[in-house]
Amino acid sequence: MDIKKIYMDADALLEGHFKLSSGNHSRFYLQSAKVLEDPKVAKVLAETLAKEIRKNGLKVDTVCAPALGGLIAGFALAQALDVRFIFAERVDGVMSIRRGFEVSSGEKVLMCEDIITTGGSAMEAAKVVKELGGEIVGISALANRGFCKREGSDIETKPNCKLPQDIPFFALADFTFEIYAPDDCPLCKDGSEAIKPGSRGN
Repeated sequence: MDIKKIYMDADALLEGHFKLSSGNHSRFYLQSAKVLEDPKVAKVLAETLAKEIRKNGLKVDTVCAPALGGLIAGFALAQALDVRFIFAERVDGVMSIRRGFEVSSGEKVLMCEDIITTGGSAMEAAKVVKELGGEIVGISALANRGFCKREGSDIETKPNCKLPQDIPFFALADFTFEIYAPDDCPLCKDGSEAIKPGSRGN
């Protein structure tokens, strides 16, 4: 499956000057919402990801996604794996699990995002799951920005990756784009202003 082509066909691989959730800048941006707006495409991607997870022999009781970006991918993956789906959301800037969702002691939970950059949001949500007694058995995403090593990839883990090394990370493809600190961004130095097309306000 050519994941890059799927993103390009959906006009979801954007080129310009973007401010990422981390605050860093990039010439490229993955807008997974554009890919996932087609339920048939979301279903195929989730089933492909589920197949990779099953090949690993991972036992999963529940998929949990951080809102907002991971909601559609997480729900589609839970459906493909035939397991329960829950989500975590920010309340006053703090990740929490609400809306009557419960996590049983020892429940095997797979975290899911649309895109993993450093994995910060996924691990914030995972911390809440663990506090409720759940066991994090894996991390998953449609796309990997290349800072964390996924199963089946030869990309090495970068120092700013926040995913634990003892838990498997599954994704469909690596997208390795150069990113810049705001004070060292060549696009800014050329007079361009970064835009933020994602779901978080920074």
